[in-house]
Amino acid sequence: MNPVRLRRLWTVLLVLLAGAVGTALIVWALQRNITFLHSPTEVLAGKVPEGARFRLGGILLEGSVQREVGSLRVGFKVTDRFNDFPVVYEGILPDMFREGTSVIATGRIRDGVLVADEVLAKHDEQYMPKEVADAIAAAKAKEAAAAASASAAGNEDAAGSDTPAGSSPAADTADTSAAQPASGA
Repeated sequence: MNPVRLRRLWTVLLVLLAGAVGTALIVWALQRNITFLHSPTEVLAGKVPEGARFRLGGILLEGSVQREVGSLRVGFKVTDRFNDFPVVYEGILPDMFREGTSVIATGRIRDGVLVADEVLAKHDEQYMPKEVADAIAAAKAKEAAAAASASAAGNEDAAGSDTPAGSSPAADTADTSAAQPASGA
């Protein structure tokens, strides 16, 4: 092979090798820094790999915030209105951190609790991630359907309690009209 061609071949191979190494390093760095957002239901279903860093998104459950006296350690629960998941955070919380607002906690699960190293709170209506909003909307729809079926069952019980067993209101009306004497004869 001609020495010039051999030198060009080595140069091309070295450039391709450097490109492959650079691409591998970029992919490795991106994989280490990616944190996926999960709802409490997904976490409880085991969709989060063991020891993985992830983001837990949902609503700060009312009445769940517990602060340790003399410490920055705070425990609270995040809910998607189906399930809730406990979180522990040590640090200064955002000003918008209030019960009933959207939060995202980033960390790892340790002993069944998310140990968060970062907590974000909702700052406006557009802040809630789409997955969390969808989970909450599904929970509200399920609650509304359950309430509608419960009220329908309650209405059937109320209607049935006015009439004696084995009769219907229509039958009672027919019986009373037949028992009245015909007038005008």
